Amino acid sequence: MALSICLASPLRPALAALHWAAPRQCHRLSTPLGPRHTLDLGGIFPPLATPFSPMQDIDYAQLEGNLRHYANIPFRGLVVLGSNGEYPYLAHHERLDIVSYVRRTLPKDRLLLAGSGCESTQATIKLTVSMAEAGADVALVVTPCYYRGTMNSAALVQHYTEVADASPIPVVLYSVPANTGLDLPLEAVLALAQHPNIVGIKDSGGDITRIGLVVHKTQQEDFQVLAGSAGFLLASYVLGASGGVCALANVLGAPLCQLDRLCREGHWQEARDLQHRLIEPNVAVTRQFGIPGLKKAMEWFGYYGGPCRAPLAPLSHTQVEELRSTFSANGWL
Repeated sequence: MALSICLASPLRPALAALHWAAPRQCHRLSTPLGPRHTLDLGGIFPPLATPFSPMQDIDYAQLEGNLRHYANIPFRGLVVLGSNGEYPYLAHHERLDIVSYVRRTLPKDRLLLAGSGCESTQATIKLTVSMAEAGADVALVVTPCYYRGTMNSAALVQHYTEVADASPIPVVLYSVPANTGLDLPLEAVLALAQHPNIVGIKDSGGDITRIGLVVHKTQQEDFQVLAGSAGFLLASYVLGASGGVCALANVLGAPLCQLDRLCREGHWQEARDLQHRLIEPNVAVTRQFGIPGLKKAMEWFGYYGGPCRAPLAPLSHTQVEELRSTFSANGWL
């Protein structure tokens, strides 16, 4: 399967505007080539951290500054309102305002993915439509999980099918069991991959066997896999993933894009060396210290991190020093 897939015909007339995305040279693995994808998701997407003022209001001036820096990095696009954007802590109007603001600022050759998953199917449909109206190119829909005990494959397939049927923009499934306690079942993913308006999955579970199976089983579908973390990005590319949505890209965006390029060009030894240096910093800003750690690290690399919204608490002095040591030990500071 191709590591990077070039644009083909539009999914629907409403998506014609996406055809500005320039095709990139495809460096293929030895696996069979599936169909050309309607929408190229190949590349790195940082899931933007939401900047807050000391009073915990959204700081749009700081957001603009971060976006200006990110414009100089060859990202495929940006994700807003993901887990690292503190999506659950944002009001409805704030979510829409952020999408509108980022779309106005984002270069037109870059995709905007927006989180729109809610607990009910009805609410998810309404928010997805609103995200499209606000300028999102793709809806990133997390699994509903409050009643996780009843969220079996049948329920989830029904949920995502109704959302995709109603969505005016393509849908990417989002499985993040660390936050939801629910892994989108493999059989559900394979069933949903056949839907014409479901174009991929962001898989943050870190199960490489599962990622490989999804790639293998969906080669004849218009469906792409995005690695949900920088820690297993190289392994995901080897198995045929198209790109990555990586929290660490908020901090080390250029190195992650370099890793993406090395994989596409087949420079596997260099890619492996770089991947090794990214694993510990990635763990530090995800599982170990979470969003407070991510925002603190952003400040060391010229971005605005700032505070999180309560009840997320800032790091202690000891934690800050441990975080700094992790980046320094791997040659980033």
